[in-house]
Amino acid sequence: MKTNKILLIAALCFVTAAVCAKKKPEVFDTYTYGKNAQGTTISLKFEKGKEHNHPLFAVWLADSAGNYIQTLYVSESVGKGFFRRASRKTGHWQAGEIQRPATLPYWAHQRKIINEFSTYLPTPKQPVPDAYTGATPQASFILTLLTDNKLYGNYKLFLEVNQSWDWNEFWTNNKFPDDKEYKTSSQPALIYSADFDTRKTQGEIQMKPVGRSHHSGGDGNIYTDLQTLTTALKIAKRITFTVR
Repeated sequence: MKTNKILLIAALCFVTAAVCAKKKPEVFDTYTYGKNAQGTTISLKFEKGKEHNHPLFAVWLADSAGNYIQTLYVSESVGKGFFRRASRKTGHWQAGEIQRPATLPYWAHQRKIINEFSTYLPTPKQPVPDAYTGATPQASFILTLLTDNKLYGNYKLFLEVNQSWDWNEFWTNNKFPDDKEYKTSSQPALIYSADFDTRKTQGEIQMKPVGRSHHSGGDGNIYTDLQTLTTALKIAKRITFTVR
């Protein structure tokens, strides 16, 4: 009986090892954005976390003090002002012009481009250029981002990410019952950042969460209290980049 148990355990260990050995390495989709091949190339690697579920995000360059320089990438729905939504008339999902201030408010305010509605969001009349927008990747990905001008010195790279309807015990669906914009966002957008210096060989640089945005896009401030965020912190497992 004891021998049978030992054999069973050994067999289970063998099966587990075989399954692990057959597990394929994660595949990263690759995309390139930017229009100036003479600029600096930033390669950003986004490893999805266990709570990743169709988030929207933006990546942008800032100077060493955090002042906005340029957008490197933004999800197309935000950058064009068109979001997919359910149509009661057709019974299908279709794109429509929508303003969603809670989606990526820190990025939107950093741009300081005012639209025809006197807000900071891109619209179909004032979109982000095609060179910097694209469909949101569905899994882990690598973005090759080309800056408009050659970089020299100290800079910051920012990434803002937001995932709709990821409620938790603090950010509940009735926390702000009269705020319809909050209800499109749930937990606020999360902001990652990292410093880099083009004069040094730094290798792979990891981005860290540095704050969150306003819960409904009411302002362009960065809030450093992250203790109320849960699943939002697990949208990304790891975000790194290299500069060349």
